[in-house]
Amino acid sequence: MESLVEIGRTFVQAMRDRNGLASVDEMYAENAQSIEAVVPPVRQFRITKGRDAIKAKREDWLKTHEIQTLTADGPFVHPPNRFGVRFNAEVVQKDTGQRMNLSEIAIYSVEDGKIVLEEFFMLPK
Repeated sequence: MESLVEIGRTFVQAMRDRNGLASVDEMYAENAQSIEAVVPPVRQFRITKGRDAIKAKREDWLKTHEIQTLTADGPFVHPPNRFGVRFNAEVVQKDTGQRMNLSEIAIYSVEDGKIVLEEFFMLPK
C-alpha cells in the first residue's frame, strides 16, 4: 500500500503545482486509458487510449481554457491499486470568456507503479 500512497501523493502534488501535463510521461503507462463522465463538447468520444493521446487531450484542453484556481484533494486510497482525487477548478474558456466552476472526482487505477486508468465523475449542474 505504501507505493500506492506515494504514487497518489506524487500525482496530487503535480496537479497542485500545475504540472499535470508534465507528469503524464512519468506517471502513466504507455497503454493507459482515460474515461470522461460524458462526451466533452470539443471531442467526439469519452475514452482516450494511450499515454500520448491522454497528453494530447490535456494539451488541447489547456489551449482552450485558462485555469483561474485549482484544488486537488487526496489521494483517497482504495488498496490494492486505486486512489481517488477530488478536483475543483474555476476556468475561463479562452474564445468566449465564459467562466465555469468545475467539480469532479477522478479514480485512478495503478499497475506496476504506473497509472493505467483514469475515470472522471462529474457533479451534475
